[in-house]
Amino acid sequence: MAIATARKTSETRIVNTDQVLISDLNNYYTLFGGVLMKKLDGCATLSARRHARVKECVTASTDSIDFLHPIRQSDSVCIESFVSYTGRSSMEIFCKVIAEDMMSGERRIAATAFLTFVALDENKKPIEVPSIIPETEEEQYLYETGKERAEIRKLRREKSRELAQFITVKKPWD
Repeated sequence: MAIATARKTSETRIVNTDQVLISDLNNYYTLFGGVLMKKLDGCATLSARRHARVKECVTASTDSIDFLHPIRQSDSVCIESFVSYTGRSSMEIFCKVIAEDMMSGERRIAATAFLTFVALDENKKPIEVPSIIPETEEEQYLYETGKERAEIRKLRREKSRELAQFITVKKPWD
């Protein structure tokens, strides 16, 4: 399979808008963080697959999720995701969460997130992905700052591997 040399960011964009249901709320009557995280992962997966044009892309890491404003039952929640930076086989996906008060029409950035995905071939091995071509000022900024985030991810992954050598898999009740 030939790898495309580059894709425009707009080609990877996924937009998903949903209502907030009562079953999605926590005891503060705001959207459960875990519900939002699942929605983020779903949108980011589609952006990664759309970019790599493969059957499987796996979440390598959830790099950050910053909850900026609560999302309430009276809001709709819109997640926009797109590939913001690429490595050889990895793709950084940026997600912005826009909450809209359905009564007033007021919109606000409720959260932002970065996730990293790896494209896999039919043998579950990482494959090379196309590079990304940012088009808007927002996309350009994310692209230009992507290398620094990639270096931070690499360092954090190394630290996680070090930590894993010192923690136990022993059952705490044994």
